[in-house]
Amino acid sequence: MRRAGLLSVALVLAVAACNGSGSEPAPGNTVTDTAPTETAVASTTAPPTTPAPEPLQGLELETVAEDLGQPTAITTAPGRDRLYVAERIGRIRVIEDGDLLETSFLNITDRVQSDGIEQGLLGVAFHPTDESQMFVYYIGTEGRRTLSEFTVESGRADPNSERELFSHPQPPDSVDIRHYGGQLLFGPDGYLYVSLGDGADARGQGQDPDTVFGTILRLDVDSGSPYGVPPDNPFVQGGGAPEVWLYGLRNPWRFSIDGEEDLIYIADVGQAEWEEVNVLSLNDGGANLGWPSMEGNHCFLDSDCDPDSFVGPMLEYGHDDGCSVTGGHVYRGVAIPELAGHYFYADWCGGWVRSFRYADGEVTEEQDWSDDLTEPGQVNAFGEGPSGELYIANFEGQVLQIVPVR
Repeated sequence: MRRAGLLSVALVLAVAACNGSGSEPAPGNTVTDTAPTETAVASTTAPPTTPAPEPLQGLELETVAEDLGQPTAITTAPGRDRLYVAERIGRIRVIEDGDLLETSFLNITDRVQSDGIEQGLLGVAFHPTDESQMFVYYIGTEGRRTLSEFTVESGRADPNSERELFSHPQPPDSVDIRHYGGQLLFGPDGYLYVSLGDGADARGQGQDPDTVFGTILRLDVDSGSPYGVPPDNPFVQGGGAPEVWLYGLRNPWRFSIDGEEDLIYIADVGQAEWEEVNVLSLNDGGANLGWPSMEGNHCFLDSDCDPDSFVGPMLEYGHDDGCSVTGGHVYRGVAIPELAGHYFYADWCGGWVRSFRYADGEVTEEQDWSDDLTEPGQVNAFGEGPSGELYIANFEGQVLQIVPVR
């Protein structure tokens, strides 16, 4: 693999000394004298110790694959040591052993509409316990946002096996072919979470939980036809669409779930002045995140709004610093233990990558990695590898891995 970007010479984090002398040595082996008249004695030779890891000097980007067609999502499948990368035009490619395979894992370009920059094949998720089931979210004919299941056989997804779970047209008053959302993720509860943008709807329907637009849905794909609704969804008994789990969003292009802390991180793309990242417990179903009454922590459509009526973001930044937030993941890999628990995110226009740690309801340890990750491109999406390492997919057609420099 090739290196991309320039390494910062600044020391950004340091590894604490491991109790002053490295890791605890493993117990010594017992050596026995083979002479029949001698008594066995324990060896007095100390075994070698594992050296402490070198201090973290910074991060850099390592190029994993290039020349992809505007990749929009990166995911993995249970039990598979490979990456699956969605291309906007309607293909899914495979990266295995550092190589981008020539044959498409799935090709549905014949039914994917990708005219607008926010259209195309946008989300992919494998069933957490059945690798033969794969779910994709794409924009179909006439701009319909479509969630479908495909069957995986003999190492490939069968394009003829499509089972449609829903197909929603853009809102009737939509002013543009934008704001589709598109993230798919299975939560630790086994349910499928799906983000849908508000469709650039002029009526501000983000405040209407009876519609699926401007929401995150929570679906039971293992029951019902075409799917079931989890019995603890917030609007099962009325007051909103039963599939809706969260609402009040503009365009939650990318969100992620940290199963270790049972938290969901939602990056919601702003409109006029503010980009935001929301952090909620997976027990916070029914929360109203404010759009379009609010943008970030600021009143927007309603100039006299009451911010206390909504769940505000944990972090926001202005359009003097970027224009379109790309949500990432909480780092849970093994190569950079110093950054365990850091949530990474980016801005599509700003060309930067940042991170923070969420602790006790607060954003802490904010870090701007611009001096290290100097060439991330226009970041479309982040993804996790099989061991929790983080990857970036950019508009320029690259898949990059975030790696430590020691």
